Amino acid sequence: MTKKPAASKTTTIKKNSKRTQELVAKGKKYYLPTYKPREAILDRGKGAHIWDIDGNDYIDFGSGIAVNGLGHQDPDLVKALIIQAKKLWHTSNVFYTEPPILLAESLVKASGFAKYAFFCNSGAEANEAAIKLARKYAADKGRSPEKREIITFQGSFHGRTLTTVTATAQPKYQAGFEPLPQGFVYCPFNDEAAITKLVTDKTCAILVEPIQGEGGITPAKPGYLKLLRTLCDKVGALLMFDEVQSGMMRTGKLFAYQHEKGVVPDVVSMAKGLGGGFPIGAILVGLKAADTFQYGSHGSTFGGNPMATAVAGTVIKKLQSKALIKNVETRGKELRTALAAINKEFKIFKEIRGRGLMIGAELRDNLQGKAGDIIEVAREHGLLILQAGPNVLRLMPPLTVTEKELKLGIKRLRESFRAYLQY
Repeated sequence: MTKKPAASKTTTIKKNSKRTQELVAKGKKYYLPTYKPREAILDRGKGAHIWDIDGNDYIDFGSGIAVNGLGHQDPDLVKALIIQAKKLWHTSNVFYTEPPILLAESLVKASGFAKYAFFCNSGAEANEAAIKLARKYAADKGRSPEKREIITFQGSFHGRTLTTVTATAQPKYQAGFEPLPQGFVYCPFNDEAAITKLVTDKTCAILVEPIQGEGGITPAKPGYLKLLRTLCDKVGALLMFDEVQSGMMRTGKLFAYQHEKGVVPDVVSMAKGLGGGFPIGAILVGLKAADTFQYGSHGSTFGGNPMATAVAGTVIKKLQSKALIKNVETRGKELRTALAAINKEFKIFKEIRGRGLMIGAELRDNLQGKAGDIIEVAREHGLLILQAGPNVLRLMPPLTVTEKELKLGIKRLRESFRAYLQY
């Protein structure tokens, strides 16, 4: 039997004020109930700290689902936003403005493979653009509609539009939205034999997350992405990486696929961390499909607006800092070490996986389905974490998280487990 830990002072948040209760009640009354928010009203942030309107302090180990990569209220992002806000908010893509041009240049050069960039507003839109590009590429090559299949993977997540939810090979996201768009084929993730069999002359593209996010923070196994590249080349298909969650230095490299040496994609989609909290999405397109989209092929009213691209341009510059990259590596190792120690104490995890500051901790069999309960206990102890399905805790602190912030978050995580297990 595990020895009962010594009693210690724990961090607990105050009971919700009347104002918080009133606002939560209004949210429940007026929001279309597509979400189930925790009953707190978050108000302001700084670095890896967030405060609610009652003054409770939280350590943010979720980063808005890998969005706030530079933490909250990064002064350079605030400055970029204010400067642009005083100049020009929006025109249309009938005209050039400076920020999207400079951002496109930065992304293309940083990627090492791309020729062009296209801007939109979200990850779902980025993947929608990638899917359209793949189909148009196949059409331009003379392929009939039945030879424009796109292979995606079980456990994937690519967005909430009707097409991207179909690309998402998880029935729970698709139920009730039928009839779904055609032309998608699903493959077990990391299964070499299965993908080799599924790729045929009907395949026009493979769309894959190098690390599945909603699917449990599950990385592609070594050599798998290289196999996908080989199979795509064999049949003339595009290899498209969904880096919406795993990109923007989340794993210690600009894109997670770069951990697999020698793999060059044709398309990469991104969003989340690209704007550091300001909504923006994008795809990068390599030489093979560079000429596929021409005038009128695709568009977005707000895509590439000056506000979003001014902020994202600053994000890209800061993400390439050697100090930040080192911080991701160092803090990521510290977090994994701390999780291993917590697991030794509480025997709560089956597996700890991921890269950099994108970490998933899968719960043991006796705690299956309890991830949601645990993250609520964590909130009550001043820590914001996420789940990736019902059995995996998802930990993604800001890339700028300090040693002090990380230690405080780990302390609160340990307190949360102690409270949950009633030690």
